[in-house]
Amino acid sequence: MKIAVISDIHGNYDALAEVLKKAKAEHVQHLLILGDLVGYYYHPDKVLEALSQWSYDIVKGNHEYILEDVIENPSISESIRLKYGSGHNLALEKLSATALDFLKNLPETKTVQFDKLSMLMSHGSPWANDFYIYPDCDLEVAKRCDSKTHDFVLIGHSHYAFSIKNEHSVLINPGSVGQSRQKGGRASWCIINTENGCFQMMSTDYNVDKLLKEVAKTDKDIEYLTAVLIRN
Repeated sequence: MKIAVISDIHGNYDALAEVLKKAKAEHVQHLLILGDLVGYYYHPDKVLEALSQWSYDIVKGNHEYILEDVIENPSISESIRLKYGSGHNLALEKLSATALDFLKNLPETKTVQFDKLSMLMSHGSPWANDFYIYPDCDLEVAKRCDSKTHDFVLIGHSHYAFSIKNEHSVLINPGSVGQSRQKGGRASWCIINTENGCFQMMSTDYNVDKLLKEVAKTDKDIEYLTAVLIRN
């Protein structure tokens, strides 16, 4: 069985659509989603609808927590927009109460089993939702992610794709589908074959033109939202 590991979609439906198209072509049967469906960009409703067509497991990202903060304290919505774009505010406009409740009640971590492989899903790290782990992390940080009870430890959050072979398990960050910080217009994700434990880091190009126009219309005062989409 092939499963796709995806993370940090951030309302970028155009990127997700290309990833799911490629996943279907690769005969992927199940998705593991590591959080941050919302934030930055503008179509969380389309993201949830697209994912609903698949079998999946999912955990909560830090931007789902930020969304909760905006719900509980609307006075912070503009400061959140200036930092992360209009994605959270648009999520409140576009998502139903049922969808918002679904995001609120997601678990922070989850263990899943496929064939003989056990995988631990988390967003930032197994011990903290908002902890950043990068490809050049200290050895002690990588070792802290090692698990004696899982074959794979899956994390997102940093938007950088990498894998590290620890003593007992493999640490994988699939990178970001919706906002790669390595190269603009390229969605990063991963495929794991549960029959043999092999994995492949995937990189799928998508057209950023439509999203760039949306940024110019919605958040033209936030230069980062454009810069990261065209980064070389």
